[in-house]
Amino acid sequence: MRHPRLGCSTITFRRLDLDQVLDTIAELGFREVDLGSLPAVCEHVPLRLDERARSRVAAAVRNSGLAVRSINADIGDLNRPAAQHELADARAHLDSLLSLATEVGATAVVLPNGALSHDPVETLDSDLDRVADRLVEAAGCASTHGVELWTESLHVHRLCCTAERALALAARLNGSTVRHVVDFSHVVASGADLAETVDAFGLRIAHVHLRDATRGHVTDLPDPLMPGNINLSIGRGVVDFDRGLIALRRNAFDGHLTLELETHDVDDADRPAAAAAAADTIESLLNLHPATT
Repeated sequence: MRHPRLGCSTITFRRLDLDQVLDTIAELGFREVDLGSLPAVCEHVPLRLDERARSRVAAAVRNSGLAVRSINADIGDLNRPAAQHELADARAHLDSLLSLATEVGATAVVLPNGALSHDPVETLDSDLDRVADRLVEAAGCASTHGVELWTESLHVHRLCCTAERALALAARLNGSTVRHVVDFSHVVASGADLAETVDAFGLRIAHVHLRDATRGHVTDLPDPLMPGNINLSIGRGVVDFDRGLIALRRNAFDGHLTLELETHDVDDADRPAAAAAAADTIESLLNLHPATT
């Protein structure tokens, strides 16, 4: 069996159907998964999540024997002003996700930090305020289901595309129950220092995504970021996973980590072998840097 703190996202095998994905992940020795529910990326949890769809997903998870760490989802652009009917639709979608999370025993639902655009809808401050308000509201809904609400605070293709923006959002969430997912590939592709970013989030980190990347760089406005490539297999980019795990340990992180290998550098037939190789690499580092107790 794989290291008990290391899981695999279904996004790693996004072109397979859910039953095939779960079978593959279990055969590779993983004990847990993150379920993908992202438009145009991975819809193993369907975007139209009615009761019948929830039952199908829950049955597939039960049959696999795998635990679910989180459901990585999107209920709309949280920084965009929305009409009341749009807000109601988003809340209904979230409620369906939370019901599924409860049924499959997931720890959390993960929501993005804003739209798939670097440009604010209004101003950066007002957009970040709106994202924070809606995440806090979502966290309140999650608590009634006994589920946590996490956000992937830094994503190089979304509103919070730099560490500075991600930490500005995090500051707005201080005092709330919303916690943060840190993806090593997005940190490096944004041009930020990985260890410094982990230190900046510190105890607010709930979960970690792992993938390799090349380094991006900051440019002048209006385009604040020229992101690096985030779609690389572990070992094919410049992410210093050892340094990142040391930083996590320094910040008393004892949570779980997930291989989210939405990579473009391997053929689909080679994905199981690539995932196994990535797991071997990360497991060796986790054994070198165990969580503090």
